Amino acid sequence: MSNSADSPHADSSPDRGRFRRRPVRLLTVGVFALAGLIFVTSFNTARGTNIRTDTALLKLSDLIRDRSHKNGELDEANSALRAEVEALAERDDGSTEAEDAELGALEKDAGTKPISGSSVSVTLADAPPDATAKLPGYPDPHPNDLVIHQQDLQAVVNALWKGGAKGIKVMDQRLISTSAVRCVGNTLILQGRVYSPPYTVTAVGDQKKLKEALAASPEIQNYMLYVNAYGLGWKVEDAEKTKLPGYAGTVDLHYAQPVS
Repeated sequence: MSNSADSPHADSSPDRGRFRRRPVRLLTVGVFALAGLIFVTSFNTARGTNIRTDTALLKLSDLIRDRSHKNGELDEANSALRAEVEALAERDDGSTEAEDAELGALEKDAGTKPISGSSVSVTLADAPPDATAKLPGYPDPHPNDLVIHQQDLQAVVNALWKGGAKGIKVMDQRLISTSAVRCVGNTLILQGRVYSPPYTVTAVGDQKKLKEALAASPEIQNYMLYVNAYGLGWKVEDAEKTKLPGYAGTVDLHYAQPVS
């Protein structure tokens, strides 16, 4: 965009031209002063280190991985204790066989009990970082076009539920009604644990109906455009006998409360 002083309709008198140039000179000085301030601030922040490889950031990454590992160990310990408590309760809890059967069915529906059966597994993976368009007419990909997003995983999970899945696990964790599939950057955070791609979603149920639901999902159809154009990973596999673990985490609901 041109400056108004250079416009064909600007006043050409020397005095007015000088008056217009003075703010430009002041602005230039201000820009250099601001740049110097930013440089000094950056130096003081970095303290002579490379900010991109600061050990504090590396320590944070290590802390996240360590916490994720510990959460997995706590889930396993919680599952073992729950099984022990249930075994003790079954010895003599005063319930009838019918009541026990009803409770078992409810636990199965809630996802806290293991289930087995034929299954369909879907694996999604990032495209190579240097991928280019593989089909004519497609533009060069943006970096966001080459990675798995939360919406992609959610589309697979929703389609499998719609296809009548009796149970679903993402990676090594069973999903329940309160499970949230969330991605931060290119990592998956699921029930307190962190995962990196490729991601695998496994559902137990009627294989034909599960695959039909995947094919019918508009969101997955859109994802397949990126698979064909840029090389995002997509693999569907059948298994005749798969065992899904029961959900081992807490089932308590956590919610916000107003400050009294």
